[in-house]
Amino acid sequence: MGSASGIGKREREVLTAIVETYISTGEPVGSRTIARGNRESLSPASIRNVMSDLADAGFLEQPHASAGRVPTPQAYRFYVKQLTGEARLSPADESLIQGNLQGSNDVQEFMERTSHVLSLISRGVGVTVTSGQGQRNELEHVYFQRQGDRKVLAVVVMRNGLVRDRVLRLTDDLTVADLEIAANYINQNFRGWRTEYDRIMTSVAQLYSQGALATEGAPQSVFVEGASNLVITQQDKERLRQLLATLEERQRIVDLLSAYLDARQEAVRVVVGLEDTVPHLNNFVLIGTPARVGDEVVGSLAVIGPTRLDYEHTITAVSYIARMFDQFWNESS
Repeated sequence: MGSASGIGKREREVLTAIVETYISTGEPVGSRTIARGNRESLSPASIRNVMSDLADAGFLEQPHASAGRVPTPQAYRFYVKQLTGEARLSPADESLIQGNLQGSNDVQEFMERTSHVLSLISRGVGVTVTSGQGQRNELEHVYFQRQGDRKVLAVVVMRNGLVRDRVLRLTDDLTVADLEIAANYINQNFRGWRTEYDRIMTSVAQLYSQGALATEGAPQSVFVEGASNLVITQQDKERLRQLLATLEERQRIVDLLSAYLDARQEAVRVVVGLEDTVPHLNNFVLIGTPARVGDEVVGSLAVIGPTRLDYEHTITAVSYIARMFDQFWNESS
């Protein structure tokens, strides 16, 4: 039994039982524990032999000489492949998700709430990113408000629900009437346009030059919630410190999700061991999917947590929220 493909029925059942028991308890799993729930009524001695074979194949490790066995990342990868994808969320979880996400006013608010609800559901870290890109990144309307001498608040609402605002400092002052004329002209003539403008009429030239409609290279919003969950589950203080430092860096989170979530994927992806992108995350897992509106990817949502995670529950929740996101914004557009 040198690989996952070489695992027989008995080994598969024992390995699955060990993984699920360890996820549930967090304690190394012994042969007697597995024997009590084994459907073939295998003796503890027989199960110890199977566990020894699984350890030799790299699926189990023994943290202490007298302790039971714990799954390796290879075991979790095998376990995930065995999941049928037929699990459903409980009515309580569906109610929790809907209660948190319904009533969102725009994409940013929806994604911010999503990071929170994912952390609640998974007991890991909920991470969401809005891409700020795509065909739906079109102007819905713009609003200008005078804030004082040569100071204007610009609020730009996009068709994908994103709302951007910034304070503009102008070389020459504009009156309230000037701003109303400029806003009306833009809303009447440029509604539905992409946010790259070559020029706007002379009366709003100052607003344009000061960046009222600039895209800033397709800005991304990053929302992270649930880092406190890791404090409870992660015993390695140095690894925890490194992970928290990673979560504090917006661009590293964007890079992490970009490395593992492909815009072409249809199903939720599970990546056990993130060391290819962040070396100290070898004992962490990412469960995520692109966030779509129709055929367009407008962001991504994911859970990052220790390998001891309730995979089936988290996968189901991520999939459910992704479908809810698509439905919500298609209905509101």
